[in-house]
Amino acid sequence: MSEQRKSISLSDLFLIVATFFVVVLLWQLRSLLVILMISVVLASAIAPLVNAAEKIRLPRWLGVIIVYVSLISGLIGAGLIIGPSVSEQIQRLASKLPMYLDNLWNAAENLALRLGITQIESVEEFFDLQSVANWLLRSSQQLLVRSFGFTRGFIGGVVNLILSLVISAYMVAGSKNLIQGLVSLFPQPWDQRLREQVIPIARRMGGYIQGRVLVSAILGVVITVGLRILGLSEFALALGVIAGFTNLIPFVGPVLGAIPALIVAIPQSDLTFLWVLLLFVIIQNVETYVLDPLLVGSSVRVRPLYQLLAVLGGTQVLGIIGAVIVPPWVAGVGVLVENLYLQPKLLSEEKSAPTAES
Repeated sequence: MSEQRKSISLSDLFLIVATFFVVVLLWQLRSLLVILMISVVLASAIAPLVNAAEKIRLPRWLGVIIVYVSLISGLIGAGLIIGPSVSEQIQRLASKLPMYLDNLWNAAENLALRLGITQIESVEEFFDLQSVANWLLRSSQQLLVRSFGFTRGFIGGVVNLILSLVISAYMVAGSKNLIQGLVSLFPQPWDQRLREQVIPIARRMGGYIQGRVLVSAILGVVITVGLRILGLSEFALALGVIAGFTNLIPFVGPVLGAIPALIVAIPQSDLTFLWVLLLFVIIQNVETYVLDPLLVGSSVRVRPLYQLLAVLGGTQVLGIIGAVIVPPWVAGVGVLVENLYLQPKLLSEEKSAPTAES
């Protein structure tokens, strides 16, 4: 009996030590893990295009090259076309930001007077715009630092992005052998069960990214055109690009994208501000009730609460990168939970129900 207890305690001790070393190893390889997470998300989003190329009898490796070269060329072309204008508008916007913040404070003072709040000094003590601006600046810097903390700066981030593209290309090109090698590590019948989940996981993760990118591109164009019509043509393109990129982040992204446009609209007139606010409200509702269910929700099927928690958790750990790549991973894990646990559990309960009644 004592020998049995001794062997159990030694095995438990070995398991604890092994777990500790695995955790330390994963922490040391955290940058590589982030690259792999990004690569899997990119591979899931690109795979349907490569599969379509394969259906027209192109070799898979050639389809990967054509798809990646086409996408990268398209992005570079778009950057060359609108990049200089966007950069120039953002620089002018940054130079005028102090003036816009002063206008924002003056508008707040006027609103307070209209509401009958005459003690402006107490409002200034309660709501210090300079302190809020400094807090936003520090929070943005911390978010960027956290985003690049796993990549050792901007140059490291660019290098890791290139590595993610290369790794994702290899994943897509050799997906069959890669999947076979991974599932063979698990005992039967789990190897077959996991192999059956690969395609649903890839579809859900890829569908999420494809939907978010498509929705963001549509909203970026619509916002740019709308702001031009409303008289903000000086910064319309930059504000539209900012809103498009921030919209990649669910829930909080649309709000973040609306703030710069609203700040720029304040000096124009009260009517312009209201029209810009109405524009973003309409766009937000169209996205929430039309575009997201049509292009994202139908393929992802993740509850909004889980998506929000994924965004918040990803932002806390990985910054902006985490807010973009963690939600599709949550969608992929949801496939495993649904198909390997919830559905078998439901079938087991349905089979046992007649027996319990009898």
